[in-house]
Amino acid sequence: MNDSAFPIAILGAGPVGQALALMLARVTDDASRIVLVQGAAPAKAPSAAAAAQAATADSRVLALNHGSLVLLDTLGARPAPAAPIETIHVSQRGRLGRTVIRHTDFQVPQLGAVASYPAVREALTRAVAGSGVTVVHADGARVAARTGDGVIVRAADEREIRCSVAVVSDGAATGQLRREYGQDAVLTAVRAARPRRGWAFERFTREGPLALLPHPAAADCYAVVWCCAPERAAALATLETAAFSRALTEAFGDRLGTLDCIGERHVAPLFMSMRRTQVDGRVVAIGNAAQTLHPVAGQGLNLGLRDAASLAQSLASWLRDPAGDPAAALREFAGARRGDRWLTTALTDLLPRVFTTGLAPVEHACGLALLGLDLAAPLRAPLARHLLQGWRA
Repeated sequence: MNDSAFPIAILGAGPVGQALALMLARVTDDASRIVLVQGAAPAKAPSAAAAAQAATADSRVLALNHGSLVLLDTLGARPAPAAPIETIHVSQRGRLGRTVIRHTDFQVPQLGAVASYPAVREALTRAVAGSGVTVVHADGARVAARTGDGVIVRAADEREIRCSVAVVSDGAATGQLRREYGQDAVLTAVRAARPRRGWAFERFTREGPLALLPHPAAADCYAVVWCCAPERAAALATLETAAFSRALTEAFGDRLGTLDCIGERHVAPLFMSMRRTQVDGRVVAIGNAAQTLHPVAGQGLNLGLRDAASLAQSLASWLRDPAGDPAAALREFAGARRGDRWLTTALTDLLPRVFTTGLAPVEHACGLALLGLDLAAPLRAPLARHLLQGWRA
């Protein structure tokens, strides 16, 4: 590692970093020249049965939209099991108006799917293992220095790797733009008395969005993302299971019948942080390292995968002759991503705020907007297509 020089080093082997490595491997003649730097290797790899059990039980789930599923299919990395989303129901608690988006509206087999974080990682890890990409295990890898023609990456144990371009794909964005929402998310899983196959729900309450997503563990299970004030989230996390189940059922309503909590509860603070630009010289930020979003509408990972796809496309020509200057390719990438990043960030920033103003005229206007979207397909289509596929749609 000390004396090697790679065209591209990817710092972070989460889903976005792994997807980028796979896409770059397909546009270069020598995939081994792409290096993926991840944390220290586990002392012992889990068995396939243990990994499957962990994936099913894990409370961390990821919402993958239609575009992301197509991308993972092309990479041979579609996660399994995954619960399909065929219908999305959007409503506002205590006010009129709702919107229903169906997969048949867009002639796609499904709007998206929900998979556990371990399942997504496992599918991508298997694909990377067969891609020829060089994987380096090193804790604490970071950009340590910049030279005239490259970047030096240094790990916690002082090992170094030299590369022409460094891509940071993990960690929270440390950008110039940041917003605190005054909300935390309570994450858990529930069993519904009257499940609806393939339905996902986004319900806006005066405390924040409340999402129930089909869970891959079973047909009657849902992943819960309940956004509310931090003190309320802390109280919910410590309630007895039966009391929490009653509170959730009351907040969500009776569309799925009684909701019984079956998973551990975790609390995560919510904020938006965004870099104004993803490119700084020969260092590029993508995924969570470029923008950390509110979880409303489940756009974080999907936006990160679009970052990775665009970067691979922009760097393809340069990778055929990596001795040249990548500046033009990086400028192309930054320009191509600007619209999608700002639109998606603005959307996920606006929604959790506009529905929680506590002002009746604003809430009624939001209800009328939901009703208008539901009644007029031409109004609904642009928003739905963006959530399905991003800016390019």
